[in-house]
Amino acid sequence: MPGATPSTSGLAAPTAVAEPAPTRGSAYGYFGPAGTFSHQALLTLPALAAEPIPYATVGQALQAVRSGEIAAALVPIENSVEGGVSATLDNLTYGDPLVITREVLLPVQFDLYGRPGSTLDGVRNILTHPHAAAQCRDWLALHAPEAVVTEGGSTAAAAAEVADPLSRFDAAICAPVAGAMHGLTALARGIADNPDAVTRFVLVSPPGQLNPPTGADKTTMVLFMRENHPGALLEILEQFASRGVNLCRIESRPTKRILGDYCFSVDAEA
Repeated sequence: MPGATPSTSGLAAPTAVAEPAPTRGSAYGYFGPAGTFSHQALLTLPALAAEPIPYATVGQALQAVRSGEIAAALVPIENSVEGGVSATLDNLTYGDPLVITREVLLPVQFDLYGRPGSTLDGVRNILTHPHAAAQCRDWLALHAPEAVVTEGGSTAAAAAEVADPLSRFDAAICAPVAGAMHGLTALARGIADNPDAVTRFVLVSPPGQLNPPTGADKTTMVLFMRENHPGALLEILEQFASRGVNLCRIESRPTKRILGDYCFSVDAEA
């Protein structure tokens, strides 16, 4: 494609398809720990959910796929409120090639949990994931204006931290499954500013034979400009438009080479 070099490509099908054949490792991984939304999304795929392996970061999960430690990993890639998940987009862009073989759409809602006996009025230090904090910003400003929100690795890890009686954090913003898992008490339920928020997760595997077309497929690519000049992005997009290919997502990401140099992560229909 003139003006662009595909870096990472794959097929994501929201309908039921055969699971990717494990060519190296036989287990499946996810962005953990247990109780994260990634874990919940993986549990919607019963064929893949037997004893899945949690990883502390998206990068570690994808590296485990590249090294052959696991057959595939489920990680978040996009949220309807906050947009793309930069850790996933960047880790797919660089490193050994990987392919997306499936996607899962999961409605996302958050609750505020504290240790047993605590109350909302006493909450002063809250721990959660950055996307969760952003999606609950207005509620927090209205109902917990004096609380300091600290952003950590995952909502489930936040719940585990708050469950420690010696923790300096009073509460965690997390999913109900994580709060219940760690014996916490719900101080407030349904605190997300957008009750219709959805997160898209993708199952990422080593390169190999893709699933057969379903009629509801996507191809994900990362496009690099050969040189930065006026109209460079337009030249790339015209290659799709002239062939009748609809793009359903486009995001710019820094190439990490020099300031102002960007690549573009796109999803194309079919």
